Amino acid sequence: MTLQGWFLIIAFTGILLALAKPVGLWLFALYEGRRTPLHLLLGPVERGFYRLSGIDPSQEQSWRRYAVHMLLFNAVLMAFTYAVLRLQGILPGNPQHLAGVGEHLSFNTAISFTANTNWQSYGGESTMSNLSQMLGLTIHNFLSSATGIALAFALFRGFARRETKTVGNFWADVTRITLYLLLPLCVALTLFYIASGVPQTLGGVVDVQTLEGARQSILLGPVASQEAIKMLGTNGGGFFNANSAHPFENPTALTNFVQMLSIFVIGVGLTWTFGKAVGNPRQGWAILAAMMILFLAGTTVTYWAEAVGNPVLHHIGVAGGNMEGKEVRFGIAASALFSVVTTAASCGAVNAMHDSFTALGGLIPLFNMQLGEVVIGGVGAGIYGFLLFAILAVFVAGLMVGRTPEYVGKKIEAREVKLAVLAIAVLPLMILGLTALSSALEQGLAGPLNKGPHGFSEILYAFTSAVANNGSAFAGLTANTPWYNGLLGVAMWVGRFFVIVPMLAIAGSLAAKKYTPESAGSFPTTGGLWVGLLVGIILVLGGLTFLPSLALGPIADHLAMIRGQLF
Repeated sequence: MTLQGWFLIIAFTGILLALAKPVGLWLFALYEGRRTPLHLLLGPVERGFYRLSGIDPSQEQSWRRYAVHMLLFNAVLMAFTYAVLRLQGILPGNPQHLAGVGEHLSFNTAISFTANTNWQSYGGESTMSNLSQMLGLTIHNFLSSATGIALAFALFRGFARRETKTVGNFWADVTRITLYLLLPLCVALTLFYIASGVPQTLGGVVDVQTLEGARQSILLGPVASQEAIKMLGTNGGGFFNANSAHPFENPTALTNFVQMLSIFVIGVGLTWTFGKAVGNPRQGWAILAAMMILFLAGTTVTYWAEAVGNPVLHHIGVAGGNMEGKEVRFGIAASALFSVVTTAASCGAVNAMHDSFTALGGLIPLFNMQLGEVVIGGVGAGIYGFLLFAILAVFVAGLMVGRTPEYVGKKIEAREVKLAVLAIAVLPLMILGLTALSSALEQGLAGPLNKGPHGFSEILYAFTSAVANNGSAFAGLTANTPWYNGLLGVAMWVGRFFVIVPMLAIAGSLAAKKYTPESAGSFPTTGGLWVGLLVGIILVLGGLTFLPSLALGPIADHLAMIRGQLF
């Protein structure tokens, strides 16, 4: 580990925290439906959309209507993307004349981008046309992200409102978030990426002569625009197979830093928005403090493991940190930090090969996802997932003080606790169940490149990534098969929507409750004790997935590496 590496981590953390309130203020304006400076330009577009679609943005919805409209919207978008991918060969915008995408890969990809997972069982530049990238995939990068933030707003309203049956209007929330947040930020980021050397063209291939005199075909496309929303919306799907390790997606140390900030900035801002929505910004700062403790702990372990390197290589006289699978232009510190950022959020973009990390270095990205990706988390999904843990934490606190638990003025009763447990239980049940199935059947065992513990880790990582809606991979797994495309597709759908519906039910239940002011017997939910309890509950419940898989996966892999040194 180096001073330069620690400076990068500290600078990243400091800038991120400084952005929390400004971004949170903008998000709060959208949460309340207030005018912003962009309304002068984009207001007519918003109103025109409502007129064309027959939507009344002032008509509020119950949690059930909100959920039904959200599910129908995503199902239609998924079917649309499936059709675009299947018909790719006869559609325009295909300068490479690529054939239509196969049925099981189209199924997997359509679900993947709908669920904000962006798992890719294919190489983008050799499989997807420009039209498929822009129309079939990028549309989900915007709308799945807007859906996540809208759902967080619905839960915020559940905590903030009193004795009402509504949690907002899904269509109004998604429209405002897309127009006034995601679109303008992505325009600015796209221009920055273009200026930094990222391609933005509708052309397909450029033939050049190399320094050795050979001819080489270089693939291009509308990369910069997809890169902007890929990071900002915590999507993660790369235009190129190498993702953010490719110099056309991530050419410099500055673009790498901006990409990491883009992944976290909306999630950090939403913590402040929550505190403002419930009338106590300290609530948001407490949540952010718990998130940052987990984030910095994970970053420290990953950086240390990669900087120390592989003991087997040390034993044969190869000194230094682990540079296998890493770009020289980023190095160990930036690669380790990026891996923690992208898996703490539900992004899945990578600037290094996670499969080439040391056993303990690869353990932290896996652990981040198995916690439910609530350490900042995906846009919207991180904060509403974190609040599910907060409900369970305040329930435990209520048991300790011997009274009905309360959180931000709302009594947490049996219904909310049961729904929170139901949502959180999706993760361990799906990850462990599908990993066990694939580890026992021939179709699943045909996927891993490696045998033994690391092969198991490749399967475990894939289903963890899918259920947690992350999208990164231990890419030694051959996933473009009917077995993995089908099963991972189901995992991504369940991991996204089987959490959302119980969460919305909690929002509706809380919105109908009266406000209960704090009293002398209330458990404080803004101080250090509360932050510590939150961290503890998340670690304990994350262990429901982590501990059963630990002995067979990364730790066994690490022990095998140590045995290689000793024997």
